[in-house]
Amino acid sequence: MLHRTLSGKLLSLTKQFPVISITGPRQSGKSTLVRDAFPDYRYVSLEDTDMRAVAQDDPRSFLARFDNKVILDEVQRVPELFSYMQGVIDNTNAPGQYILSGSQNFLLLKSISQSLAGRVAILHLLPFSYDELASTDHEPTNMSDFLFRGGYPRLNVMGISPNDFFPNYISTYIDRDVRAELGVRKVAEFNTFLTLCATRVGEVLNIESLANDCNINVDTVRSWLSILESSFIAFRLHPYHKNFGKRLIKASKLYFYDTGLAANLLGIESTEQLAASQYRGNLYENAVAVEIIKRYQALGKEPKLFFWRDSNKKEIDFIIEKGGKPLYAIEVKSSATYRPSAFENLEDLAPIMGVDADHRFVVYGGDESFPTRHGRVLDFSSLGDFVA
Repeated sequence: MLHRTLSGKLLSLTKQFPVISITGPRQSGKSTLVRDAFPDYRYVSLEDTDMRAVAQDDPRSFLARFDNKVILDEVQRVPELFSYMQGVIDNTNAPGQYILSGSQNFLLLKSISQSLAGRVAILHLLPFSYDELASTDHEPTNMSDFLFRGGYPRLNVMGISPNDFFPNYISTYIDRDVRAELGVRKVAEFNTFLTLCATRVGEVLNIESLANDCNINVDTVRSWLSILESSFIAFRLHPYHKNFGKRLIKASKLYFYDTGLAANLLGIESTEQLAASQYRGNLYENAVAVEIIKRYQALGKEPKLFFWRDSNKKEIDFIIEKGGKPLYAIEVKSSATYRPSAFENLEDLAPIMGVDADHRFVVYGGDESFPTRHGRVLDFSSLGDFVA
């Protein structure tokens, strides 16, 4: 098994909380991680039809069989377990009793918030970060290769072509998460919606335009975006909320949790096609956002990540807030050549937010990091500098 950075935080939390919950997209490596981290725990998959039927029929007896040191995989499939689990936990109050994993964030967290609040530590495991892959034999050959392949473990470890992996992944996702469990009946329309979302990666999201292009109504778009978010396919990045005397837009930006999936939906079939694609800059920006998120989540944290765009269309790609104020202001340029003009918006807007030059960054497509009088220039592998 390739090392996951999250494993250290996972092990430490099991000494403090009776329940640890790990959510993330399908095939992000959750089951592999927890089974490797806890070899002495019993493993129960509620994907198994027979096991799920037993748990649903008699939750109390089911938990009595596995009342301590057990991994319950895809546990959101049997939400009846949570209220009974609360009683077991409160009787013993022992740390590390249950390790729960699941691929549907909304359903799992809804059940947890109702029954296990205060008793559970919640972690997220996304596909491999660039940092995790770079320390293995599966290091991407270049940035276009990383954007094209993405970070899904099986694809990288087994050397599967993205052209084979992602169509099957999407088909499985649509069938199991969308149609069977989340209630979407218009499968063909949802597929179109998913593809059109990929064309909007890194853009400010116009809900009405997306609805018109998909031939569905605005409420359906909002519902389907929530489905993408709850199943860790895509997420919306919110604009910064403090205006500093500027009129800011209120719409969010759309990103995918994996650039390989987004590239496949865009019809990109090779690293060479991606390198020449009109979407390369958007996908690179997407990768920066997700890499920052992954590095925070590997430490059990959630970054306060935003973007800035005002009514004059002045924009900063990313702002990381800490202590109620902006800590870092970040511009992203996919070019491997640094140009001082990349700092223009940062020099214009960052002083308004109180962000000094030491905390202004341009993330570019080159291989070196270096300081300038405008701020710091970072290569992609140095994004850990933002984790604070």
